[in-house]
Amino acid sequence: MKTGKRSVCPRFLLLAVAGVCAGHAAGLTYWVEPCTRPAEMACKNGDPDLAQWAMEAWQAASGGKLQVERTAEKNQATVKIYWASGRAGLYGETRGGDVFVSPAAGEGILREATVYLTCLHETGHALGLRHTANFEDIMYNFQYGGDIIKYSACYARKLQRREDIRKHPGMSRNDQKRLAAGL
Repeated sequence: MKTGKRSVCPRFLLLAVAGVCAGHAAGLTYWVEPCTRPAEMACKNGDPDLAQWAMEAWQAASGGKLQVERTAEKNQATVKIYWASGRAGLYGETRGGDVFVSPAAGEGILREATVYLTCLHETGHALGLRHTANFEDIMYNFQYGGDIIKYSACYARKLQRREDIRKHPGMSRNDQKRLAAGL
């Protein structure tokens, strides 16, 4: 998710690389960088869980067509999720199968929601989804306008506690349809 003038998220359909065959579930391995140095990495110890929940949300949205598996071995992963220090206006970016998430500052459920939604958006790009102009979509392109914090706050209002993120995947029916069309 980016607020600048052009997208840094190229289209890259990793499912094709993973060898998706019609009628069969696609297996996709992913790795999440551990948050071993929170002060340097700007992540928090629970952020890798948020990345995992994002991948699991895409799996659930696929209706069984996508099976994701987290691996502890970075070199075995098709998708790799890294914690990056933030640049002005940049929440995350995707380059092929490499996903970079700049964890949000602050505390509490709004921060958790923002990090989760950024993971969800950027891993959507790694799965081959492009930006949309629909504000309700997780793949919404903020170049059309809109406020990322307002977007995250709207989502966060659905949550009572952090674990509620797993109950509220944060994607629209349109996102789900577009994922299914790419599988």
